[in-house]
Amino acid sequence: MPRIERDRELARSRKRKVQLKKFTARYAKATSHADKEVIAAKVRRMSPFFNLEERAAELKDAQKAK
Repeated sequence: MPRIERDRELARSRKRKVQLKKFTARYAKATSHADKEVIAAKVRRMSPFFNLEERAAELKDAQKAK
């Protein structure tokens, strides 16, 4: 029995959330500007309005607070 459209939408959304979390962590750890640009391009392809720099700064602040 095939999956219905809503199930596929939910699966895509969940996968996007996991991937954005991975890319945000990778962006925060990246040191060179070129690496950050490559990661930012991938994130923009997945989610054009995702603010990667803001999320990476929040991640760094959360790590400092620990």
